[in-house]
Amino acid sequence: MEPISLETTDIFRGAFLLASGGDLAGVRVRANGKRIATFLITGTGLDRLDRDYRCGKALVNPLELRESLNHLRDILFEKLREDDPPTPRLRRASAVVENYGGIKRGRARDDDRKRGDRVDKGRG
Repeated sequence: MEPISLETTDIFRGAFLLASGGDLAGVRVRANGKRIATFLITGTGLDRLDRDYRCGKALVNPLELRESLNHLRDILFEKLREDDPPTPRLRRASAVVENYGGIKRGRARDDDRKRGDRVDKGRG
């Protein structure tokens, strides 16, 4: 069998093809009003795998599918970050997250009550 290429915008279809032995050849992001990512998958037998996927007869190891999906997401977000630098709003939000380490966590109480100070009115 000769290797073929398949382009898809469906991240789940791409993850299935990767988990089934395909190779990721590239990711392209188009920005025509709305950003759309296209995954280029290459490998042998992709036409059969794609047909099985579309017919609902596809079988795949769920752990490999999850790993492939996470891999595609990582590459996609990396590509989006490199194509679109952060806006000032995003920079402020990341600064807040970085400074979060110094903030006291937990629910703040005004009266500093302790459990021993409470009286159970149901028991008499």
